[in-house]
Amino acid sequence: MIKLIEKQPILSLLCCVVVMLGFTIDAIPVTIMEARNFISAREMLTDDNWILTTLNGQARYQKPPLPTWITAIFGYIFGITSVLALRWPTLLFVASIGVSIYLLSKKLELSKAHSLINGFIAITSFYIIGITIEAPWDIYTHGFMLMALHQLFLMFRTKETSILRSLLFVLFLAGSVLSKGPVSLYVLFLPFVIAYGIVFKFKGQPIHFLKLLSLLIFGIVLGGWWYFHVRIADPKTFTAIAERETSNWSSYNVRPFYYYWSFFVQSGLWTIPAFISLLYPYLKTRVSNIKAYRFSFFWTIFAVILLSVIPEKKSRYLMPVLIPLAINIGFYIEYLIREFKTITSKKETIPVYFQFGLIGTIGILFWASGFFLLSDTEGSTKIRFFMASAVLAIIGFFIFKNLRTKDIKNVFYLVVAFMMSIGVLVLPLAKGQAQAHYKAVSELNADHLKLYTLDGVSPEVLYNYGRKILSLKTKDGILIPAEKQFRLLTSTSKPEDISELSKLYTIEFIATYDLNFSARDHKSRLVNQLYKLTLK
Repeated sequence: MIKLIEKQPILSLLCCVVVMLGFTIDAIPVTIMEARNFISAREMLTDDNWILTTLNGQARYQKPPLPTWITAIFGYIFGITSVLALRWPTLLFVASIGVSIYLLSKKLELSKAHSLINGFIAITSFYIIGITIEAPWDIYTHGFMLMALHQLFLMFRTKETSILRSLLFVLFLAGSVLSKGPVSLYVLFLPFVIAYGIVFKFKGQPIHFLKLLSLLIFGIVLGGWWYFHVRIADPKTFTAIAERETSNWSSYNVRPFYYYWSFFVQSGLWTIPAFISLLYPYLKTRVSNIKAYRFSFFWTIFAVILLSVIPEKKSRYLMPVLIPLAINIGFYIEYLIREFKTITSKKETIPVYFQFGLIGTIGILFWASGFFLLSDTEGSTKIRFFMASAVLAIIGFFIFKNLRTKDIKNVFYLVVAFMMSIGVLVLPLAKGQAQAHYKAVSELNADHLKLYTLDGVSPEVLYNYGRKILSLKTKDGILIPAEKQFRLLTSTSKPEDISELSKLYTIEFIATYDLNFSARDHKSRLVNQLYKLTLK
């Protein structure tokens, strides 16, 4: 089986992502950032707002439109209400990151098997998957940038700027800028260039580097056309949004310099190998290609340093660091595959047994979670749970069996199979609960009465409702609708306390809609009250 996987590496990486999440990722509730993207995509299709993007009919220029364009195309083909279809583009970019890492690793003169390991580590890393839901623009900008860096690496190494390679570099770079501005230039491109300069040195004719510089500028300008257009078409709104976004860099979510020092934890299953792979004095004498290892090591470290310099810090900003880190982890895994059978030092073997033994234990004991997961569930859900428990237990058993024989290559691919099984078998267990919440809000759309909001509703509610919800609050006060009877959905303000409404309308409380899925992570913005107002 492993030989077949290694024989078709790119197809194997694509299949891994599709099997893992391609049919089940809609079980996860729509997040606030996702909802904003989905709503803007919907309004592109319904209102033709493809350039001057909107959210609930209001200008939204915080993010460039390329990811939303792609989402809108998938929504047009498969339906804008299909969460699964709207998430497929981000999954394709997860797969593209795995493929790009594989191709780049090959150009770093790593073996085909080693390069494939790097790709699998990337697409099974926790936050590379998580970012597709938490902040979908990020997977696009970093996915495009990694494609551009692959082309740049080829131009660095061959000292040639062929027309095709130059065109691909410019297009991918422009795609990155048109996905989230200069973000990836700073956190992925710049540390890549620094690491390359340290390890491989910049050797070549000055004219070659002038060509690369001109391609870089051309790509940035090509990707920046949307910013220039919006700046001219709607200067007042664009300037206000730009000033607010810029001020956040130094005043919002400010964290200390060392906030990102535990970045390797974001790799999820690969946390312990990630930490060990960063122990440069330990691993430098054990890797198969010291230059390539130094390159991935410096690329990772400089990315973290550059992120740490910015006062505003969020966990999701670490996602691009996981790209070079995946290559770095691959060196450690490849070393274990080569040498683990001959390693006798307990200092080296104990972390390996702990890392993979823990995953095996989770697989074997997953059935125990049924005491918490199976209360008040349908029979079909219980069947899925027992299937998941059986598959994970089998994988856990074989992990221990191969650990006993010190066959780390089999263990590695069993861990990948474990991650795929979690996605395809465990994730659907939450699907029924998610759909019940969505359905309650979407059914409001079927009522003949017009729906308004008072203080705004969350993007998650707005997306699930299926159309715009106009606000009664304006700069000039409360707007009085033309309808004699209408509905009001509000999250904080009580309409009966507003004199302008209570004097004119009879206010009747209808229901509360709570889209929270966990009491532990309760968000007040996801709780909304529905009222019916009738003119007196």
